[in-house]
Amino acid sequence: MVTATVREWRDEEGWGVLDSPETPGGCWGHYSHIERPGFRTLSPGQVVLLQWEAPGFRQDGYEYRAVRIVPRAR
Repeated sequence: MVTATVREWRDEEGWGVLDSPETPGGCWGHYSHIERPGFRTLSPGQVVLLQWEAPGFRQDGYEYRAVRIVPRAR
């Protein structure tokens, strides 16, 4: 897992973009990838741990997709 920062999160749609050195251009993530029961949203600038994959297709314009997002304590 790598450290990433939330670039943006669309609360109403339940997805957002996370940035890390290993995911140039951003990594697409959905609330279903967040490893905390009941979490549906993340805040821009929030630091998380990210496990990602490059699935071979573009999801919403992003080459990387989150597999697991672990919010860090604020």
